[in-house]
Amino acid sequence: MRVAVFCSSSTLVENKYIDFAYDIGKAIAEQGWGLVWGGGQVSMMGAVSRGARSRGGETIGVIPQRLVDKEFEDDEATEMYVVPDMRVRKGKMDELSDAFIILPGGLGTFEEFFEIWVGRHLGFHHKPITICDPFNTYSALKELIHQLKSLGFVYQSQEDLINWCTDIPTAIDACKPVR
Repeated sequence: MRVAVFCSSSTLVENKYIDFAYDIGKAIAEQGWGLVWGGGQVSMMGAVSRGARSRGGETIGVIPQRLVDKEFEDDEATEMYVVPDMRVRKGKMDELSDAFIILPGGLGTFEEFFEIWVGRHLGFHHKPITICDPFNTYSALKELIHQLKSLGFVYQSQEDLINWCTDIPTAIDACKPVR
């Protein structure tokens, strides 16, 4: 079992976000699961991988060559896939993962989330998608999705594909395979 985590690589975020990402990484590894992430060593992205490794977890990074060239790559990864661009990166992360956890992030996190959500809606995969938002960072996004639903642009069945939570145990439970 491998869980992809999408999160920020911004060095401007508060430490509470970095600490939370570290704790998510730890929790994934404590389940005996592997972590798939964007391969970066900074901010939340680096913290999630360090957290997983702190509990002996496998960390599989997928990073575009352009970011390797900027010395962004986490050299301590169990395995690192260097890919040509962001489109290939997302496809590889999808291929390697059994579930997805979205943490607070910016444009890149949004792009990853929306692509994986659309893929699930269209039946390209049936993997759980969880937004873990302990600091209410995505309250406006959640409200926008509700507004779009009320206007007929988003269906209830599409909204139902997202698990929203505010704590790590709930995020981990949402990733567990249904037996």
